[in-house]
Formats: sequence, structure tokens, C-alpha cells
Amino acid sequence: MHSDPTTRFSSRVADYERYRPSYPREVTALAARECGVTAASAVADIGCGPGFLARLFLDAGCEVFGVEPNAQMRQAGERMMGAYARFHSVAGRAEATGLADGSVDLIAAGQAFHWFEPEAARAEFRRILKPGGWVMLVWNERRPEPGFMQEYERTIAQYAPETSRIDRETIAGFFRGAAWHETRFPNAQQLDKAGLRGRVASSSYAPQTGTAESGALMQALDTLFERYRREGEVTVRYDTRVFCGSWR
Repeated sequence: MHSDPTTRFSSRVADYERYRPSYPREVTALAARECGVTAASAVADIGCGPGFLARLFLDAGCEVFGVEPNAQMRQAGERMMGAYARFHSVAGRAEATGLADGSVDLIAAGQAFHWFEPEAARAEFRRILKPGGWVMLVWNERRPEPGFMQEYERTIAQYAPETSRIDRETIAGFFRGAAWHETRFPNAQQLDKAGLRGRVASSSYAPQTGTAESGALMQALDTLFERYRREGEVTVRYDTRVFCGSWR
């Protein structure tokens, strides 16, 4: 397992592209309603990856700078957003984006803030934001409902222990001096057996493919899938959690 967050997904790009969930369109509706984002707005998607969040803002007409430190992930984003004239791929990271001072109206980070160094990222975000600009931190967090989802959580805990990526204390410290709030939206994926395997394999906490640990995890997922599948699929349910704040 790579300890460097900028390289730990290099071997997981294909699964990440294909099997990670996107975000509901309510995220961009919230950005319009709460943050004043319009088609004229410039958005920096930090930790852009393949561009699930970036594509929502592009579809809303925004200009998007996809900042991504991992070369393989950045190339995936360039493939996914190649048809969008208003997408710009940027080799950079949260603490050193390479963007100009006061150049963006909104900074968004999907499934990424937990990899940032908060104080350095905070300083960089304040540098590149226009006066009155906003930050949106977004995560898809699995919903531990009774049945499949609870057993899914137990399986992950047994073979690939993880902790929640969302730390409200860290978020509060990051937004200190700013008005911020959290909004949640329901989200879900329908996955066949290969999709369930790929969804887990895309995660940083999962054992590397080809190891004995990965084999045991995949076997357990197959058993779980057969128990709960309906018409060849299972449903993975999430809460999309969005933290919005502005230092104006």
C-alpha cells in the first residue's frame, strides 16, 4: 500500500473510473442556490481524479480546472472530459494548485479532502479564490442500512479495515472564521458481481489485487452478492455529504 496519497491510486485507476459512484445533480443545484454558481463561474476541482464532480459542473456550463497530482488519474480525467471545451487539466495538488491568485469562484473537492494537508490547503484555497468565493467538500458515505449494507460493512471491516474519511473537527478547523454548513443527499449504485468487486478494489483501503488478502475479500463479496442480488444486481446506498463554506 502506498503511503503517499498522490500515488496510492495509481494501480486502481481502471476500477476507479468504472465502478466509483458519481454524485447527484443536487450538488450543482446547491452550488447555484447557496454559492451563487452560474454558467459564468470558474470552478477548481481539487483532486479531480477521473472527473465525476468536474463533469457535473461542466454540464452546468461552468469553466472547470481539474487539479490532480496523480498522472494516471489525471489522464483518466482528460479522457473523460476530452469533449468539454471548458475543461482544463492541471498537474497540481491542494497545497500548490498552480492556479492564479483570485482566479476561481468555487473550489470543490470530491472524495479528496481527507488526503489534503489542511492548513496548507486552506492557505492555497484562500489565495486562488475570488473575493466572496466558496469551498465545497463532498463525500459519498455508505449508508449502513439493515440487510445488505450492514453485511457489506461487516465484510469490509473484516478484510479491509477503514475509518470514516469525514472528520468534522478537521473540517471546522479548515473553515474557521467562515460560515459553513452541511447538506446531505441520497445516492445509490446498482452493481452486478463484477461491479461490486470493482467498487471495493477501487478503494485505497482494499488489499492490492493478486494478494491472498484480496482473494479472500473477493470471495466474501461473491458470497454476499449471491445472498442479496435481485435481478443480477445489488444496491449500494450512500449519503452524499456536502460541506459548504465561505470566508467572505
